[in-house]
Amino acid sequence: MEFKDFKFSQAILEGLEAMRFEKATPVQEMTIPVIMEGKDLIACAQTGTGKTAAYLLPLCNKLIENEHKGVKALILVPTRELAIQIDQQMEGFGYFLPVSSTAIYGGNDSQEWARQKTALTTGSDIVIATPGRMIQHLTMGYVDFSSLEYLILDEADRMLDMGFYDDIMKIAKLLPSDRQTLMFSATMPPKIRELAKKILTNPAEVNIAISKPAEGILQAAYMVYDTQKIPLLNYLLKEKEIPSVLIFSSRKQTVKELVQSLRRNGFNANAIHSDLEQSEREAVLREFKNRNIQILVATDIIARGIDIEKIDLVVNFDVPRDAEDYVHRVGRTARASTQGVAITLINENDQIDFYKIERLIEKDIYKIPLPPELGEGPEYRAPAMFKSRKNNKKGYRKKNFNRKSKGQGKKRQ
Repeated sequence: MEFKDFKFSQAILEGLEAMRFEKATPVQEMTIPVIMEGKDLIACAQTGTGKTAAYLLPLCNKLIENEHKGVKALILVPTRELAIQIDQQMEGFGYFLPVSSTAIYGGNDSQEWARQKTALTTGSDIVIATPGRMIQHLTMGYVDFSSLEYLILDEADRMLDMGFYDDIMKIAKLLPSDRQTLMFSATMPPKIRELAKKILTNPAEVNIAISKPAEGILQAAYMVYDTQKIPLLNYLLKEKEIPSVLIFSSRKQTVKELVQSLRRNGFNANAIHSDLEQSEREAVLREFKNRNIQILVATDIIARGIDIEKIDLVVNFDVPRDAEDYVHRVGRTARASTQGVAITLINENDQIDFYKIERLIEKDIYKIPLPPELGEGPEYRAPAMFKSRKNNKKGYRKKNFNRKSKGQGKKRQ
């Protein structure tokens, strides 16, 4: 389906043509008509499927059809990075349309707070905010949402994972009850269903195939001991010139140490994690997008919702504990029908977690033999280990709470 087939205004269509937006993605094709009908919506779709434009386009179309004053739409997102990205996409659409937007997120910059306050009090058409920061502004008493008509929750499952349930409910109670509410989530656990029942009214439901990496991603893994990880990474990066590499680690201390190691080996690498100031994080992301940084090492802070084109290789330096996070990590490559490679390094203690990933995506990921000069890695025994623990529920629970139990982590001779 092409965008011209939707009942968008001529101004929207002209803007889409100028931006070379032609064919709608499945999530856009299924959600845009529902949104334009004015119905509440709960949509299950992972990142990289075009869901941001799926709600921004009909929202902009509605705003330009009528005279609007005050804040008309509030978009809640889990991270400042996603808020900034959506605001940037709105800037692209806003170049052709009389619609304004502003991003509201945390930080210690007093000038940034003042900018956000001005945007909220003068009535930016669309506000994109993290829940915590939005609560801070609301408690000051100067935010007027009386004219608000639309509430959108993007990455709703991530917001709940980060503990924003109470903030979302507080914000929702302060908004007009006759608004249109849209919820987008990559997964649909019971807590999302519970939230939907409380803030949506007779919603339409759209489910796009989730929890599966894009077809264009070549997925592979190496079985390694921790001492082999950095030598293997150096080997992979030196073996072939790779223009753009994104490496994920769950711990920010590991991210810092890994960047130092890569730099010592002559690689152009930088890091992004929660210890950086917002301006520093934005600068690093901008340099990586502009290809001035070859290797970006990051925590899961940018695993969801950040749209960086043409990442050639994604490396999971460690296995994410949440199988869904694997999908979001590797989904940073092979975006918009391109090709990409995703490699995961699995140590002896992460095998169960990786097996859960394989079960989730319904695919056995090929385990590449280590280069001979690195020696042998651990054997992949996850299926047998998983079944053994599942059959012995008491022992399985015990090991879950004490992962470093006796006998774990030793190299086999």
